[in-house]
Amino acid sequence: MLDIPIAQIAERVVRGEVSAVQMAEASLAAIDEGRRLNAFVHVAEETALEAARQLDERRKRGEPLGKLAGVPIAVKDALCTIDAPTTCASRILIRAEGDPSSGLAKHGWRPPFDATVVERLRREGALLIGKTNMDEFAMGSSTENSAFGPTLNPWDTRRIAGGSSGGSAAAVAARLAPGSIGSDTGGSIRQPAGLCGVVGVKPSYGRVSRYGLVAFASSLDQIGPLATDVRGAARLLGVIAGYDPRDSTSVDHPVPDYEAACDLDVRGIRIGIPEEYFGPGLDPQVGQRVQESLDALKRQGCQLTSVRLPHTQFGVATYYIVATAEASSNLARFDGVRFGLRASGRNDDLRDMYASTRGAGFGKEVKRRILLGTYVLSAGYYEAYYLKAQRVRTLIRRDFEDAFKSVDAIATPVSPTVAFQLGERVEDPLAMYLGDIFTLPCSLAGICGISVPVRPATLGEPGRALPVGLQLMAPAFREETLFTIAAAWERLLGGFPAPPTWASPKPSDAR
Repeated sequence: MLDIPIAQIAERVVRGEVSAVQMAEASLAAIDEGRRLNAFVHVAEETALEAARQLDERRKRGEPLGKLAGVPIAVKDALCTIDAPTTCASRILIRAEGDPSSGLAKHGWRPPFDATVVERLRREGALLIGKTNMDEFAMGSSTENSAFGPTLNPWDTRRIAGGSSGGSAAAVAARLAPGSIGSDTGGSIRQPAGLCGVVGVKPSYGRVSRYGLVAFASSLDQIGPLATDVRGAARLLGVIAGYDPRDSTSVDHPVPDYEAACDLDVRGIRIGIPEEYFGPGLDPQVGQRVQESLDALKRQGCQLTSVRLPHTQFGVATYYIVATAEASSNLARFDGVRFGLRASGRNDDLRDMYASTRGAGFGKEVKRRILLGTYVLSAGYYEAYYLKAQRVRTLIRRDFEDAFKSVDAIATPVSPTVAFQLGERVEDPLAMYLGDIFTLPCSLAGICGISVPVRPATLGEPGRALPVGLQLMAPAFREETLFTIAAAWERLLGGFPAPPTWASPKPSDAR
């Protein structure tokens, strides 16, 4: 049942062909079967089943149901939920001391409100099935920085699922839930979507309310959907997008019909190919798979043309100044006083308590980024680093503005490589950071991007295939262009496959 696209699930529930309770039970059973993937840090069994029962009762009474009626949706653990703990995969938001992977998520911070995105999902009948694993405070590219341990890639459990929304991507790829919500600061939706073979969307900055998202870098963070198909991602974005007065960065801009955009013809759409994204460092197989997809779109009537994004080379350095500076400020609130962990032991004064709590509560990568951010904001270094990075950010944005004068969208790989082995880059932060080189510029420019699977790359091992993602980018608030191109490619490919190990049996196989 979880192989069915989101739109079809909702339609079947509305017609009474399947009940919301059946959908919730199917998802909960799949989550239990797939628990070794470590995609979830909290499973909302009781609340999901109760919401499903209420939905079924409303249908029996003839009441109208929402666009996501009975659809199990997983939510990244960085979003506030009033009926489930929110920990950001960090010890500092867990009241009890000890190993969080031993079941301490139940002691996580309980927000007194729902995030706006969560409110909108509930309003449309979505069943919030649980909170997904992530890199601590969304700081990472592999979900190995989680206090709950890493999420495994359903295509090869020896490999990473990507990050920081690795749990959200793995849950959808393994068909534990047909859709999920993640957050993207520098690629945290698109990169794990690409590495797990699902669709992931980073909306334009301001398109989706950030109210209730635990902040990492406030000028970059954006919430977006992941789904097994393009239309499902379009429906999810249509539900969560829109102005919210509670978020000062929310933009009051009309929300188009994203699902209708999936049916449009791609003939005449101009796609730019930036040479800076197809040079040294790109795995040849990844480049080949992406080029094959672009050639296929060209045969459907898209126009391919070369564009230049010359300041791309400064994207990683710029991002890791701006993002760490904002993280240093945002994470100052986690001090052991107001919520979460307060370290036990001798705390002679407030300063000692702060130091011991933050030392015990934050992981290595979070500490590294707080230190970097504090340094670049400190007296004597602000102009040399932070101010200069903001100026380069402007140049990167102008690169895109110039390119979009001649094209409607820009196509690149999502990641330079396929998913790497667990532990391969943990001790090499620079190598880890460089893995986001293709997704960071889009975030710095505030434009929209989508990751869609192309044909998997075959590695040296016999029969071993791993997902490759195609990234499409469009001007701010032009997400419908992305859905038109992505849906056309999905039709050409014949749909996006589930990982072989986790795929549900076909009816003929079941007999």
